[in-house]
Amino acid sequence: MLEYKIAIVNSSSFGKIFPQHIQRLEKIGTVTHFDVESDISGKELAQRLQGYNLIIASVTPHFTEEFFEHKDELLLITRHGIGYNNIDLAAARNHQTIVSIIPALVERDAVAENNVTNLLALLRCTVESSVKVRQDQWESRAKFVGRALFNKTVGVIGVGNTGSCVVEILRNGFRCEVLAYDPYQSALHIQSYGGKKVELDELLTRSDIICLCANLTEENYHMISTKEIEIMKDQVYLSNSARGALLDEQAIVDGLKSGKIAGLATDVLEEEPGRKDHPYLAFDNVIMTPHTSAYTMECLEQMGEKCVTDIEQIIQGQLPERAVQDQSDFLVFS
Repeated sequence: MLEYKIAIVNSSSFGKIFPQHIQRLEKIGTVTHFDVESDISGKELAQRLQGYNLIIASVTPHFTEEFFEHKDELLLITRHGIGYNNIDLAAARNHQTIVSIIPALVERDAVAENNVTNLLALLRCTVESSVKVRQDQWESRAKFVGRALFNKTVGVIGVGNTGSCVVEILRNGFRCEVLAYDPYQSALHIQSYGGKKVELDELLTRSDIICLCANLTEENYHMISTKEIEIMKDQVYLSNSARGALLDEQAIVDGLKSGKIAGLATDVLEEEPGRKDHPYLAFDNVIMTPHTSAYTMECLEQMGEKCVTDIEQIIQGQLPERAVQDQSDFLVFS
């Protein structure tokens, strides 16, 4: 009988709030938390996880081809999230490792809500004014005159799972004119949520505010860089709850310095975790949160439930729902 060893890698939340998830895993095998460097080499990561054949993975580290080349038997990587750009799927297939993710709908409301929450905090100077109250400087409130979200023209980049919800919130909740760019979605699909399908250049030139909600691909890496910022409106606001690498961070810093960008709200960075010396944090008109868009009690409970169920299904010979790498000669699925 195969001995099951379960590694929880770089997750700051799994099992911490809902211990019943750990209890269910402990009925299957040994459970160990690992905290590793986000840029750990594949070989070293494989050595650290030697003997572990089931992994619950966070946004870091990267499970690269080098990792799989040095890893012993590995049945499953289940992502505690909807993205999988930190896992080499081809290498996983060659290693006969199943890779599964959280269904997008589990995170939809929470991530969309946080995109707009961070945006509102930025527009209304919420963080800075709250700090001043704690410093007994109530009378400085005139320094914190913000901008309204109501009736603005907002561009939403990516109108899939999260983006479609952001469009709904902006259109129905704040009466915004919503311009949407997504080459993979039809005009009718976008219109059904309250947006208008446009090309990227039109979105950039017309929007007062831009919300990023797209998946990260090779094609859209650094899709917002110097050229794109140049054609934006002056004093534009950006909110990113998708992936940090959609933005060219140096170009964003330059835009903040020049004043072209009036403010940035971001829950994600190209390289995570972020530290206090990150260039974005040199600016008062930046709100940065530590990749917590999915951190609601409701969302985390469902995410944890899905990861545990994936492991339970794999050891029973069943293919988990939302397996993005679903081939394995080692497993025969019922």
